[in-house]
Amino acid sequence: MKLYYLSIPIVIGIIVGGFLGTYGINSNDSQIVTSAKLIENGSPFLGNADASITILEWGDYQCTFCYKFHQNTLEIINEDFIKTGKVKMVFKDFPLNGPDSKLAAEASYCAQDQQKYWQYHDELYKNWGGERTGWITRETLTEFAQTVNLDTQKFNRCLDDNKYENKVNSLYEFGNDIGIDATPSFLVFNDQKMIKIRGNQPLEVFLKTFDALD
Repeated sequence: MKLYYLSIPIVIGIIVGGFLGTYGINSNDSQIVTSAKLIENGSPFLGNADASITILEWGDYQCTFCYKFHQNTLEIINEDFIKTGKVKMVFKDFPLNGPDSKLAAEASYCAQDQQKYWQYHDELYKNWGGERTGWITRETLTEFAQTVNLDTQKFNRCLDDNKYENKVNSLYEFGNDIGIDATPSFLVFNDQKMIKIRGNQPLEVFLKTFDALD
């Protein structure tokens, strides 16, 4: 795995007017990717919305290395950088592992309807049971909802109505469009620079990234 410093014209660079850069999709197609476009439609911010550095994680609730990141590296980043107001985090779903991953992603946004996105998000990773092993079911998702004190009737109605199916599908498509091809993948950026981190890298990689953006 490598730490990628992204620059025009290869992937991401800096252009005038608040744009973070041009993200090359292929030789015939590209789109302007701004900080607002990257953040929109994802999770609520974890941390101070005014923090100068943003971590955008693309993840899958069944992904082994996503689980490891959340159980280890993220705990330290949260204590030392997110809770102290230096960094904020946004999560976007990139469900590579099939329908169960999509259903878990939809459930997280049903929890967001009750202002408990991150509690439910953490509960999913806390109960992680491997990739494609069947641990994500309607029954377990409701159990997780009970654990974080959601109104389970509203929660289940949200899932039954497939309220967030299109949202999750569009997040996956957007990730594909900008070159996300693995989970976890991270775009870490401020107003001037963006750095891409692919995979569950050691804490030191994130620390060097924060230093480069500070």
